[in-house]
Amino acid sequence: MAPILSKIAIVGAGVSGIAAAKQLAHHEPIVFEASDYIGGVWKHCSYDSTKLQSFRSDYEFADFPWPNRDRVDFPSHLEILEYLNSYARHFDLRRFIQFNSKVVGVRFIGNGNSGKFGPLLSGRPAWEISVMDTLSETIQLYEVEMVVMCIGKYGDIPKLPEFPSGKGPEIFAGKVMHSLDYCKLGKEETNELLKGKRVAIIGYKKSAIDLAVECAQANQGEEGKGCTMVVRGLHWTVPHYWVWGLPFFFFFSTRSSQFLHERPNQTFLKTLIGLFLSPMRHGVSKFIESYLTWKMPLEKYGLKPDHPFLEDYASCQMAIMPENFFRQADEGKIVIKRASKWWFWNGGIEFDDGSRSEFDVVIMATGFDGKKKLTDIFPQPFRTFLQYPSGMIPLYRGTINPMIPNMAFVGYLESVANLHTSELRSIWLARLVDEKFKLPETQKMVEQINKEMEVMKRSTRFYKRHCISTYSINHSDQICEEMGWNPWRKNSWFSEAFSPYGSQDYNNINNANNKIN
Repeated sequence: MAPILSKIAIVGAGVSGIAAAKQLAHHEPIVFEASDYIGGVWKHCSYDSTKLQSFRSDYEFADFPWPNRDRVDFPSHLEILEYLNSYARHFDLRRFIQFNSKVVGVRFIGNGNSGKFGPLLSGRPAWEISVMDTLSETIQLYEVEMVVMCIGKYGDIPKLPEFPSGKGPEIFAGKVMHSLDYCKLGKEETNELLKGKRVAIIGYKKSAIDLAVECAQANQGEEGKGCTMVVRGLHWTVPHYWVWGLPFFFFFSTRSSQFLHERPNQTFLKTLIGLFLSPMRHGVSKFIESYLTWKMPLEKYGLKPDHPFLEDYASCQMAIMPENFFRQADEGKIVIKRASKWWFWNGGIEFDDGSRSEFDVVIMATGFDGKKKLTDIFPQPFRTFLQYPSGMIPLYRGTINPMIPNMAFVGYLESVANLHTSELRSIWLARLVDEKFKLPETQKMVEQINKEMEVMKRSTRFYKRHCISTYSINHSDQICEEMGWNPWRKNSWFSEAFSPYGSQDYNNINNANNKIN
């Protein structure tokens, strides 16, 4: 079967995929989506209790506000899916999406060597894409000038712990599953799995916390069993976005607050000022920690991290604690077990302190292997270029890998508001595709990537995530400047200094008044 020709292929129809499709719509892209729906992780890996981790006003497209936007709450995953589908309908994006189409391989067929950048649309095919129809299991080849990878880092491929020989899940008499498998169960199936069962949940990030709450709710009443969370590493959680009566954005989401933190390409003077203000930066972290330990019984349950709050924020690992989590813990429906190592025995789990606990069900909320999703479909030498020793995918402006031509990545850069981050990078990418500006030389892009990685290493021990939360405004400034827009989006100096930045500040970005004079 002859290859089908197209200009641009977008892989994935999650949040990043539809953001990219909207900005590149004038090029009539084809969007390959392995499932039969849009929304990505919000659809295939959410629980009944899953909610947005930021205010709905911080998680919206610049030109498509939420309905009832004045409600400052946290939408459920179902509300988020409806919002994303409404966005796709409003901008007629579904016409680009080819559902049940899984990309199983890509092959570079362009001219020249890797690392050489010309126009992203060169007028001739650069990539051959193998796409499997998940219904018929047939393969169709496509030849495109450019590929935009938007398959994300979450869902699809579970990350599982390794166990000593003979102590893995194969010897356990009960049921073992990953949280991804749990997501695929219906309401009645999850209730049957959890109710009256001795359940262990492995992990202490957002998915594990949500699972623990669901498990506790399924075990209400005298016959209900306590659900055990096996916790190795701790991270800070917050009950809401207020700290001692002050809004959370006051500490991290304004220009004045981000001035306290290191950023790439800062001047020598800014570096000196940052050193001078470092006690204030640490003071902010301590101030927030004091509130969190007062508001939540973290010390009582051994859930207070040893590292500063700032390190979790700088690595995008902060999570909102469900309001009824500690009430369920007080009632014995959630039990916390700290363990640095554990393994299976026939009846349950054995811990590194020599103790054993019996369980009927073990659910591993241990995350996902996002890089493997990419490396599985990439050939060499490009597979090698997808990871630095630091663990981060090397991306200029969070979008372009300097060693992989005619390709972009959207959704691999993290911040407090990932939707806004993906949308702004999609706007930048569309203007790059249209040759409104040019990329720097490869060496300069690599230098910029390395600078961001060094900032991450100095900001947090959890630097393997490409997170820009402490300098997100500066990162957006650089993108605006590169596109030729004025990076200062507010109407007054006071607002610029003390108002939070969000997607609405980049609305009407094509207005001529926004250009740099």
